[in-house]
Amino acid sequence: MRVQQDRITKLNSAPDRWERPYVLYWAQMNRRVDANHGLLYAVELANAHGLPVLYYEGLTCSYPYANDRLHTFILEGVSETARRLRKAGIGYVFYLRRNAESPNDVLYTLATDAAAVVTDEYPTFVARTHNGRVPGKLDTAYYVVDSSCIVPAKLFDKREFAAYTIRPKIQRFLPKFLVRADELRVQKRWDGAVPDMHRRVNETEIASLVASCEIDHSVHPSLTFRGGRCEAEARLRIFIEQNLKRFAEDRNEPAAHATSEMSPYLHFGVISSLEIALAVLDYARRHKISADAYLEELIVRRELAFNYTRHVEVPNRLENLPGWAQETLKMHAGDGRDQTYTWMQMERAETYDELWNATQKELLLRGKIHGYYRMYWGKKILEWTRGYQEAVDLMVDLHGKYALDGRDPNTYTNILWCFGLHDRAWGERAVFGKIRYMSGEGMKRKTDTRAYIEEINALEATGKDPLALRAEPASS
Repeated sequence: MRVQQDRITKLNSAPDRWERPYVLYWAQMNRRVDANHGLLYAVELANAHGLPVLYYEGLTCSYPYANDRLHTFILEGVSETARRLRKAGIGYVFYLRRNAESPNDVLYTLATDAAAVVTDEYPTFVARTHNGRVPGKLDTAYYVVDSSCIVPAKLFDKREFAAYTIRPKIQRFLPKFLVRADELRVQKRWDGAVPDMHRRVNETEIASLVASCEIDHSVHPSLTFRGGRCEAEARLRIFIEQNLKRFAEDRNEPAAHATSEMSPYLHFGVISSLEIALAVLDYARRHKISADAYLEELIVRRELAFNYTRHVEVPNRLENLPGWAQETLKMHAGDGRDQTYTWMQMERAETYDELWNATQKELLLRGKIHGYYRMYWGKKILEWTRGYQEAVDLMVDLHGKYALDGRDPNTYTNILWCFGLHDRAWGERAVFGKIRYMSGEGMKRKTDTRAYIEEINALEATGKDPLALRAEPASS
């Protein structure tokens, strides 16, 4: 089956140049081989013209928040990507730009021999910038393909107000797009030389490679999450077989560990939401359990976030909030705070609130905060910061620096939800106005806060997480 045209957009006027030796796929956000519509489209173009495909993946020292945690997570997936591409007959270039003096034109160099360039459509972070800047500099066709959403985001031509407005539209499209992606079948295998800029990555040298890069070395790798396709597949199996049946009931109880933990892998494109949804649906049907609660989060809520970031210029601005939220924040902008903290105090988890400190420590240590407690984390930052935009900026900054699932459409949407985005007006109170309020006492009534605090304290004390998996990486 051909890649659906609704997923594909051409971003420049340059022609395809079929006299050139290969089609180039640039893995910006979808760093995977399987169920990758962008790579499938590159193969489709190449097969139609008797060409091989070259897959390019880069890791630079200069992206925002570049640090040991993010670098390590990406590098942990490289050897498995190389193995799967080799099996599929696709060439691979992985380029590690270690410092500012290293070449920064590899994409342009590879594109000079490309019949066409195919890459990922993505509404935030560096991909949004690249896809706005690069196409006009190339003399060959530049295509973006949406393989991040199940329903292509461009089908929603306006910003949706909330989940209830986008849900029926998504449901109408699902029969067309909730279908398994084809396997890769190249007609001409790559047999060219490996370009000089390629860097082969062995699992044993990842730490030394990271140490050699001019990046922020103060943010250590996650104690919990390892990068790569093998890890993503292992975590998905555990979720489906052990936790899917209890997800609806236990998802808001952090100590129950009933969530999928897929967000880091979705953010880096190691696995697709389409693959996850199909696997979950298949298991649910065979075992006669409901997957509705999980699919609501995976599809409706996630794709609402992509819709939001696609239709705003700068996703972290309060000006993007609904009118009622902007109005109530203006009315309460001058309200006094009972307590305020500096950015450094909050970054270091130095507040009076034991539960909030634990959520921040989870971010520092694991690189991810449990979704329900992250709401509380954000509401308290709103309460403890002198200005609302300052609070947003701090949340975005902390996620950008520490979260493996940060810098993502969901990051911006979940943060601005704390200020009324995709929510409704509530009862009025100081500082919050009509924005939804969450209290520590409420969290104690609804969840086992003590169990969570003790778990995070043990993680901090030992540096070892029982939730960490050790999926064996494939040799490259």
